[in-house]
Amino acid sequence: MSNRPNRGQNPHGLKLTSLDQIWDDLRAGIQQVYSSQAMPKKRYMELYSYVYNYCTNVNQLQQARTTSAKSKKGTVQGGAQFVGLELYKRLRDFLRDYLVSLRQDGSDLMDESVLTYYTKQWEDYQFSSKVLDGMCSYLNRHWVRRECDEGRKGIYEIYSLALVTWREHLFKPLNKQVTNAVLKLIERERHGEPINTRLVSGVIQCYVELGLNEDEPTAKGPTLSVYKDSFESQFLSETERFYTSESTEFLRQNPVTEYMKKAETRLLEERRRVQVYLHESTHDDLAKRCERVLIKKHLDIFYSEFQNLLDADKNDDLARMYSLVSRIPDGLGQLMTLLETHICNQGLAAIEKCGETAVNDPKLYVQTILDVHKKYNALVLTAFNNDSGFVASLDKACGRFINSNAVTKMANSSSKSPELLAKYCDSLLKKSSKNPEEAELEDTLNQVMVVFKYIDDKDVFQKFYSKMLAKRLVHHNSASDDAEASMISKLKQACGFEYTSKLQRMFQDIGLSKDLNEQFKNHLASSESLDIDFSIQVLCSGSWPFQQGCTFNLPSELERSFQRFTTFYGSQHSGRKLMWIFQMSKGELVTSCFKNRYTLQASTFQMAVLLQFNVSDSYTIQQLHDSTQIKMDILTQVIQILLKCKLLVGDDGDDELKPTTEVKLYQGYKNKKLRVNINVPMKTEQKQEQETTHKHIEEDRKLLIQAAIVRIMKMRKALRHQQLLSEVLTQLSGRFKPKVPVIKKCIDILIEKEYLERVDGEKDVYSYLA
Repeated sequence: MSNRPNRGQNPHGLKLTSLDQIWDDLRAGIQQVYSSQAMPKKRYMELYSYVYNYCTNVNQLQQARTTSAKSKKGTVQGGAQFVGLELYKRLRDFLRDYLVSLRQDGSDLMDESVLTYYTKQWEDYQFSSKVLDGMCSYLNRHWVRRECDEGRKGIYEIYSLALVTWREHLFKPLNKQVTNAVLKLIERERHGEPINTRLVSGVIQCYVELGLNEDEPTAKGPTLSVYKDSFESQFLSETERFYTSESTEFLRQNPVTEYMKKAETRLLEERRRVQVYLHESTHDDLAKRCERVLIKKHLDIFYSEFQNLLDADKNDDLARMYSLVSRIPDGLGQLMTLLETHICNQGLAAIEKCGETAVNDPKLYVQTILDVHKKYNALVLTAFNNDSGFVASLDKACGRFINSNAVTKMANSSSKSPELLAKYCDSLLKKSSKNPEEAELEDTLNQVMVVFKYIDDKDVFQKFYSKMLAKRLVHHNSASDDAEASMISKLKQACGFEYTSKLQRMFQDIGLSKDLNEQFKNHLASSESLDIDFSIQVLCSGSWPFQQGCTFNLPSELERSFQRFTTFYGSQHSGRKLMWIFQMSKGELVTSCFKNRYTLQASTFQMAVLLQFNVSDSYTIQQLHDSTQIKMDILTQVIQILLKCKLLVGDDGDDELKPTTEVKLYQGYKNKKLRVNINVPMKTEQKQEQETTHKHIEEDRKLLIQAAIVRIMKMRKALRHQQLLSEVLTQLSGRFKPKVPVIKKCIDILIEKEYLERVDGEKDVYSYLA
């Protein structure tokens, strides 16, 4: 007869097994696993088979079905529950008994010894539990999963059961002494002692692993509840207590600069601590606690020290302070305010130190501003990481001291800065022996634009710059056309096309004048030629900032050229009128009355005076005025320059030129150079031009304000007075800062011109009249 099972009764062909038959051997095997004894693979498979055979035992299953039917409790799955539950209970009891006996050995241990014991037992237990979990994998996959799917509480996969049992029977009784031991070890490390970090990381890893998800026992990954409740909260409190005490004591005995180094080191240590043996989730809370204790509580001391560091130029310490304070929300605001005040004061002091010299020395003035900006721009870039808030502080400070300082007060004008900047540009772009190389010039122009950015009255700069550019172009004094074009491009980029449109048209006129001169020369070649070398520049009156010419009797030697060109131009452009600007004209005189033959580069007025001496050797001022028709104040200056050059000599003893003062040609004139430039600016002309420029600026501003008001009202139709003021200020702030009384005056002018009207019955409301 065959020994094989009856297939009819046992269709699976499995070995019939009861729990009582297998438990003793299974328990012995499990004991071997938890005793850390080596287990052959054959023995492991035997134990695995016990669990598998028991869970799939057909007789047991049939019995379970009968029981289930009698109790009217369910299905095949209900039977499977019955089979798995008995084994599950015995495994749970085994783990409990094992841990209870284990706990006795560690209950009296403290400090490092309890950690050594706890981590060793945990590592062994965790490994053994994973082996047991593998052995019971069939139970996990079928019975445990079905139980969990049906919502039964308190059922876990075997590895999780092992963790729950550890948590209940070993962790809870030893938790306080283990956690305290870990905290003491960390404190020892903070005091500089080397510690065994593996003991700490072992405990932390255990606490993390124990954070099971009770609601979803099969869910992957811990919840960190045990780690946070049993360790992290105490750790953070201890950290706060430790650093509160240490920082207060350290600051009492050391300077702030040393404390900042200490705080920086401590923050790095805590970050490393998380990386080495704590859970990464602790990082943010730990960082916030440390920053609050080490930095936020001492912000007032930091703020006080900040000024000292600025005064002493301690850039490394400033960078360290920025790095620390930037960790505190809104902590940097006070530092930004302090920096702005400091830079402004440094700028004011630097300009005041220059004294009155800077009023008449544009280079000194602009260079002083740039030195201050360069120093603190470098500080913001390096120490403050180019933080936008600190960049704004630098900008505000520069705006304050550039637009109002000792020089602007001495000149009694807030527009002095743009005027001096324009003059500095003129000195850079005008031909001279000191002109820098092209690359250096470009760099300097970039620096000029730095100062330009901070100037409030950009319209003042534009007026002065355009006048000086006009003179450079007319007198062919520009050092480089490329540099001129580059500067205009920079201004256009900063302020828009409208700001530079006239400047660009000036260049166009100079180009057209070259072509015109060629045409005139060709015209002369085909007819009667002139006896002098004559060239002309025809400029569009709307683009050039020149005043109209004054009355003047052109010397007879120049009259023919004047008439010939006027006739030629009239034939080329009918309807256009030429207005001659003699004060801007110049020429060369060749002398034959002195020992040497000199070529004098002179203004047209100087030429007119000197040519009179072809007729007579001596004249009174009045006679020269009558013959030239030059205004007396201008003529006086022309003669003073000629006297200073020693081309003329006056009556001895006359300190002041009068109409009766007699002047003579000085026959003994000598000069080392054969080409002599006597065309130097006249002081009255310069002063008058300056006053006229400022007057024109005020007039232009009124027109700009009126145009802005009309634009705003055309769009809004009706607006309150205060809103209108605010919008006008906003629109024009890029060009200049309008004064409120001037805006009010412009509103009144527009009401008179019937562009606006006051709304009846409503206070301070204007409406637009189409």
